[in-house]
This record gives sequence, C-alpha cells and structure tokens, in this order.
Amino acid sequence: MRIAIAGAGGVGGLLAGLLARAGAEVAILARGAHAEAIRRDGLRIASPLGTFTARAAAVSDDPAALGPADAVLVAVKAWQVSELAPRLAPLLAGGGIAVPFQNGVEAAGRLAAGLGAARVAGGLIQVLAWIESPGAVKHVGGVPRVKVGARAPGQAAKLEALAAVLRGAGCEAEIVADVERASWEKFLFVEPWGAVAAAARAPAGALRSVPATRALLVRAMEELAALARARGVALPEDAVAKTLAVLDGVVPTATSSMQRDVGAGRPSELDDQIGAVVRLAREAGVAVPVHETLHAALLPQESAARGLVPRFERT
Repeated sequence: MRIAIAGAGGVGGLLAGLLARAGAEVAILARGAHAEAIRRDGLRIASPLGTFTARAAAVSDDPAALGPADAVLVAVKAWQVSELAPRLAPLLAGGGIAVPFQNGVEAAGRLAAGLGAARVAGGLIQVLAWIESPGAVKHVGGVPRVKVGARAPGQAAKLEALAAVLRGAGCEAEIVADVERASWEKFLFVEPWGAVAAAARAPAGALRSVPATRALLVRAMEELAALARARGVALPEDAVAKTLAVLDGVVPTATSSMQRDVGAGRPSELDDQIGAVVRLAREAGVAVPVHETLHAALLPQESAARGLVPRFERT
C-alpha cells in the first residue's frame, strides 16, 4: 500500500517513520529545513516503540511530484487544511482517499470542500509527539491510537486496508461506525486541555492537581459536551467523567500541541479549537462563557504570532 503523509510534524512524522519501518511505501509532503533533513538523513524517530531512522520513498513540497497514493494521511495544522486541500488532488488521482488527523471537528468538511466528499473519509489520532529538531520526531506515552470511518459509499474496503497497514506498523487502528461522534469524543479531550493549559502555561499534572484549575477544566469540558449534544452528536452521559479520567492518566509533564505553539509564539490552532467552540456555540445557541474568556485571553498572543499586531515581550 502506498501512503502519502501530508505534514511531517509530530503526528505525521511519527506515522511516516513507523509505516516506512514496517515496509510500507511512504511519500512525505513537507517543506523547509525539516523536509531537507528528512530527504538528506532520513526521519529520526525516538519513541517507546523504538529509536530508529526511516527513509521515505519520496519527499517533496509539491504534491504532484509525489505521485498517486492509496491513502493520504493529512497531518498539517487545522488552520492549513482549507488552503492545502485542493493541492492534494494529484495524490488521489488513482482513486485514493484522504483521511484527516487534525485536532478539531471541521477538517473533514474542509477537505471535502476542496477534494469532493467521495474522496474524504473521517479520522482521528491520539498520540503525544512533536518535532525535536529538523528531521527528528519525539514520541512519548502510549502507542498511536487511530480511528477511521467512512463518510461516503465505497470507502470501507480502503479503510480496512489502511487500518491493517497501520496495525502492522505498531499502531492501534479501529474502524468506527460513527466517526463524527468519535471526532467529538477526541475533541472533548484535546480542546479543553489545550485551552486551559495554554492559558495556565502549565503541564497536565499541574492542571489536574490544582483544584481551581481542575474545576475550570471540567467546566470547559461540560460546555463542549453540551455543544456536541446540541449539534446532534450522541455523546454518552458520562463522557466528561471518562475524558477527565483519561487526562488523569496522562504523564504529568505532558503538554498539548496548542499549548506548545502558543508558548513558543508560533501560530496555533486557537481559531480551530477554542474559536471553533465559540463560533459553533453561537450558531447552536449554547452558552460557553469559559471558552469565550479563554479565547479572548489568548487572542493577543495569537494575533502577535500571526503578525496582526506588533510582537510584544512574553512574560
């Protein structure tokens, strides 16, 4: 199976390395110093699954140069999806499907708008990984947990084949009947954690052990769960309790991807996570005061990172 990875950051880089090590033909869409290092030295992975260097079949910043793939795993930041989507068409020319692995609940729709609904499945991944240096990816915690699901007829066999390849590479991979619900269940975990952590500038262990901050985290989860149900998503009644229990099991030093981006002064997924909750809540008529406050508090840093206001010293 030929798999293209669009975006070789923590998630995409880890998957590319694991898949290539397992013998899959992997093409990587990446750019800049990271892409050059992968092209020159291979993709260096440090993971509980092994420390190794893997080589991709092709690395380019031009999708047309990579050739068609059976599956395109889209692992760029959520705010990059809409612009990237039409450019991925050459990768799907042979009848492949695109699977989004963004934090958020809007990526599949954005891909479908640029590629057509028939070529886009649903997907999500749970993993802690990041770029340590150009060409090097660090993974901590458990194995990557992937869920995929059909969003259009004719995708089932392709997703079964993809899941089998991912399992062979060391991932947990599951086909789910309701991928929309699965996406919101992941969002319930990653978005409140990222939002509160970015504002508090604290790792998971501190967030959950300080009573006032833990209470804020719970309120953010409750707001998000209410929004999901208002949009017709069948979240179970104990969704918040189960999600909090998962966060309680995360290594105490863990940080969220949005927290790391905000802390480093980089553009983040603020609009696609906290901003999306605020935006979708207004459409649904659901009150989300915690999210509105967190969004307003983090917006000056995001605006500075994107050059919308002058940069300022971070204290």
